[in-house]
Amino acid sequence: MVMMLMKATAIANSNIALVKYWGKRNSDLILPYNSSVSMTLNNLNTKTTVEFNKTLSEYEVTINRKVAKGEELARVANHLELLQNSSPHKIFAKVRSESNFPKKAGLASSASGFAALTLAGTKALGQDLTVKNLSILARRGSGSASRSILGGFVEWTKGSLPDGLDSHALQIKKEAHWPELSMIVTIISTEEKKVSSRAGMSQTVKNSPFYSAWLDTIESDVEKMKQAISEKDFIQLGKIAELNAIKMHATMQTTTPPFIYWEAGSLSIMKEVLKLREEGIECYFTMDAGPQVKILCQQKDIETIKSRVTEINLVKDIIICHPGKEARLTEDHLF
Repeated sequence: MVMMLMKATAIANSNIALVKYWGKRNSDLILPYNSSVSMTLNNLNTKTTVEFNKTLSEYEVTINRKVAKGEELARVANHLELLQNSSPHKIFAKVRSESNFPKKAGLASSASGFAALTLAGTKALGQDLTVKNLSILARRGSGSASRSILGGFVEWTKGSLPDGLDSHALQIKKEAHWPELSMIVTIISTEEKKVSSRAGMSQTVKNSPFYSAWLDTIESDVEKMKQAISEKDFIQLGKIAELNAIKMHATMQTTTPPFIYWEAGSLSIMKEVLKLREEGIECYFTMDAGPQVKILCQQKDIETIKSRVTEINLVKDIIICHPGKEARLTEDHLF
């Protein structure tokens, strides 16, 4: 009998939400309470190689050159089994995944990670899925991964069906629509956050008195953001993104017990952005579930903003990003 070896490698970029996803109506299927809008980033990515092999007796997973164990291993294994749901015989796999940025630090590493795992895994199984179906599957690993399947500017529609088949990503505009739009990603800490996004969302939904206000305003933010992207209205985009991020963090800070992702460096950068605006330089900040601050700006202002942020001694690194590509396959395998 010929040994079956099925291997594929995919690269997926991270994405940062301009209008955030925060809170699940179904935790098992990862269905959100609200729609969201994101920008796929060209310089933050994950490469993943998946090989299904009938000779394996367990899943072998290495992430950033460390053997995955416990919950991390379980999440990958569960996702690989989900990808094989239509197969009558389960096959174990070897997985190697490498990202060029810190994981679990508020930079959407799970988005690029599960998008790459989904594309590589399905291809290794001989499946040729539509973008919609890839997005639905990626969502089951990590909600934001549904958006990293696509490039440019993306909306993740919340959907309403109980089975989640209408909750997936749609491309608003390709990356070529607005290549000069820039995001300066500042790294404050490379340590894993103490409160995961999943735990934080659950706690917020349960007891933040501000969560209902979040839901009352979010769909308006989505529609205005889509319009700003289509019209390339930078000021409108920046204002919506900044306020939306503040509203999301307000829900976290008003839970019981409260949790705060901001660090001293985070606050310093936010204040510097406000100061730059007072000086006539249009820029805006956004933050996800972590201490890193992302600064939205125009290409012409990158160097000025970068030089100012570099002076803040709590900043460990700076990565300049622009709209990036969709998840894609490569023959450059990791093993």
